[in-house]
Amino acid sequence: MQSSHSATLTMKHAGIDERLQREQNRPAPDDMVIKKLKREKLRIKEELARL
Repeated sequence: MQSSHSATLTMKHAGIDERLQREQNRPAPDDMVIKKLKREKLRIKEELARL
């Protein structure tokens, strides 16, 4: 169970990272979206560290 949970979190983390990169590369990036994505990415990273 923990292994599949870890894999799911890792995939979510990678997906958020991809969305974050796309947002940052836009001509007019939305700072609020970037902030939200960074918070979510950090939350997942912290959860992975606890496993």
